[in-house]
Amino acid sequence: MTELELQQYLIREYPHENARCEWKEFKNLKNSFCGDEKDDVISYVSAIANMEGGFLVIGVHDKTLEIVGTDTYNYDRQKAILRLTDRCANLSSEGLDIIEYITSDTQRKVWVIRIPKHLPKRPVYAHDKAWQRIEDSLVELTLERLNAILDEPLFTGSDWSAEIVQNATIDDLDEVAIAKARVMFKKVHSRIPAEEVNAWSVEEFLSNAGVMIDGGITRAAIILLGKPVSVFNLRPAVVRVTWSLRDEKQDVVDYEHFTAPFILTVDQILAKVRNLTMREMPGGTLFPDVMQQYDDYSMREILHNCIAHQDYTLQERINLVENPGFLYYANGGSFIPGTVQKALATHGPQRHYRNECLCNAMVNFNMIDIVGRGIRKIFNQQWERRFPMPDYEIDAAKKEVAVRLYGNAINEKYTKLLKDNKDLSLEDCILLDAVQKGHRLSESDAKNLLERGLVEGEYPDLTISLSIARQTKQLPEYTKVKGLERDKIKQMALQYIQNAGEEGTKKNSLLDYLKDVLPQRNSQEKNLRLLGNILSEMNTDGSVVLRGKLWFACK
Repeated sequence: MTELELQQYLIREYPHENARCEWKEFKNLKNSFCGDEKDDVISYVSAIANMEGGFLVIGVHDKTLEIVGTDTYNYDRQKAILRLTDRCANLSSEGLDIIEYITSDTQRKVWVIRIPKHLPKRPVYAHDKAWQRIEDSLVELTLERLNAILDEPLFTGSDWSAEIVQNATIDDLDEVAIAKARVMFKKVHSRIPAEEVNAWSVEEFLSNAGVMIDGGITRAAIILLGKPVSVFNLRPAVVRVTWSLRDEKQDVVDYEHFTAPFILTVDQILAKVRNLTMREMPGGTLFPDVMQQYDDYSMREILHNCIAHQDYTLQERINLVENPGFLYYANGGSFIPGTVQKALATHGPQRHYRNECLCNAMVNFNMIDIVGRGIRKIFNQQWERRFPMPDYEIDAAKKEVAVRLYGNAINEKYTKLLKDNKDLSLEDCILLDAVQKGHRLSESDAKNLLERGLVEGEYPDLTISLSIARQTKQLPEYTKVKGLERDKIKQMALQYIQNAGEEGTKKNSLLDYLKDVLPQRNSQEKNLRLLGNILSEMNTDGSVVLRGKLWFACK
């Protein structure tokens, strides 16, 4: 769309300046995502969420409606969504989205943030305050509005997994699956005499387990206990886990599909994984410890979480991809805690679940727990095994959550240091693990590690510190990532220009020669700018001269 067409479209599609829609200029998002209270993006997100939800249009002058465009800095849609959920306490990731428009004639960028309504009893905070819009101003949430939010019933939406499957009967359920469910139920509910549980009829057991409601078979019952053919009663929802095996070239060499009853087929799925036996030589002993490539608990917990939290209305399958060195899990649906950091920091169970009935049933059948320790235990297991931390890839726009569970070490000495250094918490190790992998940290996390001397560099381009590199015998890798010192680069550049003689050399040719000694963490564009600055310094001190586009050594 042209600028005029986009302006007309926005005016038509988004109501201007009311409780559900705000238009703001915000020409640069570098500081606008967390600037001054009442005058930044997160404040307006809080205000809109605390009413009925709505839209924030960025890159349009709120008085003239002129499209001025916005510089999104280094944010893409995914990073921006994660930033919002991190900065706005209680903001739901369900329904949170960013729509991007770029005008075809002026190349101006406009963002429309779709903001979900607050969750029941949970006002959304920004700068530690809950906001609302009154006329043209943002104000702190009024007592009247705060009480209205706190008085809302907890369950306002329907639970897809609790819906009764029409015409489904006990005959649609697998007898072996029911028998296993009863055994697991007795383990979880040990206070109930086993004789009593055994005496329950099938209907009584299913009702007490929460998968039969008022004599009807729920969708949760079909997913966990149903015969394979029974899943057709859930169409168009897809009840399927696909395991696939990929080689070093990422070619699929084997695959298999699995469906209900998941209480049984989970074992079949995990049996497909080639969980190799590994040996570790710990310090102070001649006898190696034997361990599996993947921790059994972690493998099972992640798969159970995929089943429990899958958004079955998206009509997507769950994927478990076995790669050389790591397992890749992916399921449809937003990540309800918002970020992994929030999930790790939360003590106790989640306040709500996407599939409440399904989750409760899986608790009753000893497949998951509700005390919120699953993700943290997975991280702890990897930490104790000296393996890389799991990577959670949360794509709010595509509504997909993926997890990488690693089965090998990035650097044995490095991971041993993380474990043996008693001054480092699990959270510290997770952050350092991310730096080791080249992942981006938040500004606050990066500042914390920089101040403690654990990392170095300029945000967001960080590396492990020199002291860490020395302790872990990673000096070659450290030097490659950080690059040679500036004076040594100058010496190499001068030698190359001198060798070029009267023909001279272009900056790009020099860049190609020096690429192995320039910081590997930098993009090619950034290293080109760095080289330009170095050549300018060399020109100033009289060692080289620029003639046209060629550089020559001074005699």
